[in-house]
Amino acid sequence: MRGVWLTERVRAAEQRLMRRIPEDTLMRRAAFGVSVTAARLLVEQAGTASGRRVVLLVGAGNNGGDALWAGAYLRRRGVGVVAVLLRPERAHTAGLAALRAAGGRAVHADDAGGFLASADLVIDGIVGLSARGPLRPTAARVYEQVVSPVLAVDMPSGVDPDTGAVDGNAVRATVTVTFGVWKPVHVLSPTHCGQVECVDLGFRDELGEPDMRSMDDADVAARWPVPGPADDKYTQGVAGISAGSAAYPGAAVLSAAAAVLASSGMVRYAGPAADVVRAHWPEVVATGTVADAGRVQAWMIGPGIGTGNAGADVLRQVLAAGVPVCADADALTLLANHPDIVDSKDPETPLLLTPHDGEFARLTGTPPGTDRVAAVRAAARQFDATVLLKGHATIVAAPDGRVLVNRPAGSWAATAGSGDVLAGMLGALLATGLDPLSAGGVAARLHVLAAAHAAADAPAPASAILTAIPATIRRLRSEHRPGATSRRAPCGAGGA
Repeated sequence: MRGVWLTERVRAAEQRLMRRIPEDTLMRRAAFGVSVTAARLLVEQAGTASGRRVVLLVGAGNNGGDALWAGAYLRRRGVGVVAVLLRPERAHTAGLAALRAAGGRAVHADDAGGFLASADLVIDGIVGLSARGPLRPTAARVYEQVVSPVLAVDMPSGVDPDTGAVDGNAVRATVTVTFGVWKPVHVLSPTHCGQVECVDLGFRDELGEPDMRSMDDADVAARWPVPGPADDKYTQGVAGISAGSAAYPGAAVLSAAAAVLASSGMVRYAGPAADVVRAHWPEVVATGTVADAGRVQAWMIGPGIGTGNAGADVLRQVLAAGVPVCADADALTLLANHPDIVDSKDPETPLLLTPHDGEFARLTGTPPGTDRVAAVRAAARQFDATVLLKGHATIVAAPDGRVLVNRPAGSWAATAGSGDVLAGMLGALLATGLDPLSAGGVAARLHVLAAAHAAADAPAPASAILTAIPATIRRLRSEHRPGATSRRAPCGAGGA
């Protein structure tokens, strides 16, 4: 599991390390890592780095210094390098001298156009972790002329490093090379960061516990429940599903099927779509009411149940059952409209809430805003529940403040009904005994991977995501079986 640290803590750790090592050592180590990645990208383009053209977008301070030193290393590999100085009077002195000594050029921003038009790669060294807000006018004007792939130094300029928020012009990188550990921007703004690579600078031990974590595929494979020789359908988890209606049975079919395919030992469906669910999935034990459903180890309730009195009564019954509950879709609106429902539940009953932005605003009274992690943490404390905020980057927060962020694998899950599939998976995982935070992180990751598998670079409906679940589980377990070679970079890795 990858650790993610807020930038204030990262800068403090860097400062402590720099007091123990010679001046510029850390910068040169970081810059060398940037140059290695840049050279690899050039080789991938044309089979060689020598003779290729790189333009550095250089701002003030250390981030610009990293870019300049990287340019110096690239010159030594035969790469043509031109630095566009956005703030010439504040360019990093030693880095600029190193670039010029290696045969690189430096030009003013007004003269950047011709060089950018012929560049094979642009390196974004405009601003670093201390910056906030969009690109300044000069930088924005220069960036508008970029037509080649971009490698961002530490983070794409113009993106907030701690929230991933973008408020105006910002760089969209093909690859981001970060230093030491991952920062929030790398998991919260994947469309701007692109592929993230990490250069180990040696200060990981200075940081302590991460501020949030991000599950990778190996974590999902390790945590996905697998039956043992002594298991039966009951010990593997019995998931209860309360979803859909007679008029709109689709949510019931999708969520019940997702629970089946997510390896639940048994699925019990309770609701007015029982006949339709049974017709599609005969292995589901389908009844008309929660009272008749029998014993379950967890309930998933909400998609399509309606927001009237009947739905509220069913939600009260489920929350009184004394087992973990995943509340999704209409159940969230009911909780927003009837605060007494959640107040009356047993404090020991684990509760997982799964809102999208609109449902989050109804629940809490305010939209998530730009600092989505802080908003989800606050909501988890407010409701004494684990909260999974859906979005391009899904955020899961426990009441004790722990946070998991799922870095997406594309946007293929943004289809009607895909949320019902996720909800069914969550119900099944809760029934196996996973705690709500782990269930949320595991399900969110597998959901986007199944969506990518189903899409295969073309739009795919929720039913295709559903049927891709078993194949995705098999792939993860095959690729990350015990003894298999790990492909995870150690930089920023942290335990659960």
